[in-house]
Amino acid sequence: MSMPFDLAQYLALSLTALLSAGWIGRRWHTTAGDEQTPLFCALLGLVLAAGAGLSGLAQLGLGFDTGEARIWLEQATFQLGVPLLATACLALARGWNWGRPVWGRVVLGLCVFFELARQFGWSQPYALGLGVASALVVAYAGLLHRPLGLPGAAGLLAGLLLLAGVPLPTSALTGWRVLTLACALPLLAVLLSVLSTSAQAAKPSQA
Repeated sequence: MSMPFDLAQYLALSLTALLSAGWIGRRWHTTAGDEQTPLFCALLGLVLAAGAGLSGLAQLGLGFDTGEARIWLEQATFQLGVPLLATACLALARGWNWGRPVWGRVVLGLCVFFELARQFGWSQPYALGLGVASALVVAYAGLLHRPLGLPGAAGLLAGLLLLAGVPLPTSALTGWRVLTLACALPLLAVLLSVLSTSAQAAKPSQA
């Protein structure tokens, strides 16, 4: 890919990640109860994506030497941030009221496996499997919502975009994965917002 195209990808990722983080951050701030923690974990994933986008902008647009930091942030975004976003969607869609200790173990487990994959040279197959799983989980979470409407469409489209960015060796879209993620993030923010609203609304009827 050409430098202008890569620069545009990182610009798009920076903008959509920051806007989505701001949206989910406001939603997290106004949400009470068990729905706060999955939104906070999703916010962590969005912050990682914003960091990856900004590091790419700094390197390609401003000439800063962020090579190693950019590579690490990109890997962390796809192998830690995106799975966190997918898990948050699934937990809200299924009504799983996990406490903070459980979410802490989820984050810690993803961090450990991410680092182990890097240390043992398993990043490629690990990223492939995790990318496919995350895309399917997001689509499934959208389809769980009733009525389907906007959440179903957002989940399916976000899942397809994440699937398109899976690093297959022979895929022609591998060089577009930053852009496909940039397009998926606002859809994930919509899905998370609707799912958290539905989860809170369902509480009185379950009481």
